[in-house]
Parts: sequence; structure tokens; C-alpha cells
Amino acid sequence: MGIIIAIVIGFIVGLIARAIMPGTQSMGFIFTTLLGVAGSIVGTELGKLLGWYGPGDEAQWIGSIVGAIILLFLYGLIAKKR
Repeated sequence: MGIIIAIVIGFIVGLIARAIMPGTQSMGFIFTTLLGVAGSIVGTELGKLLGWYGPGDEAQWIGSIVGAIILLFLYGLIAKKR
């Protein structure tokens, strides 16, 4: 059940990140979900590493969204070079 919740939360985080960072992102449902899950992992672990919050804090949502925005920005840079 935990993996399903992680996927749903990742999808929500991916949608929020795409809404905050506008542009012509040609991504589908799967890529948005993967972006959100990866952003959640990056943002959560980075926040814990820097000591911004502990496990279970509500601030992890913000960290997850920031992580997804960072990954979306990096994806935009890589996609432009092609």
C-alpha cells in the first residue's frame, strides 16, 4: 500500500511543480509521476541532510515540490540542448 501512496503523492507533486514552473513541457502522465516521485526523494533527503526538518514534518511537502521543480528545470536544460 505504501508504494501506491508514494506514486499518488509523486503525481500530485509533479503536477504542482509543472503548474508553478510554466513552459512547454511535453510530458505525459508517467513522466509527471516519475518527476514527482524523484523530486520528492531529492527534496526530502536534501531537507533532512541540511537539518531543515525531521521525519514526518509537514514541511516535506514543500521540499518535495522544490525538488521536483529543480528536476523539471534540469530536464528543461537538457531538452533544449537536443
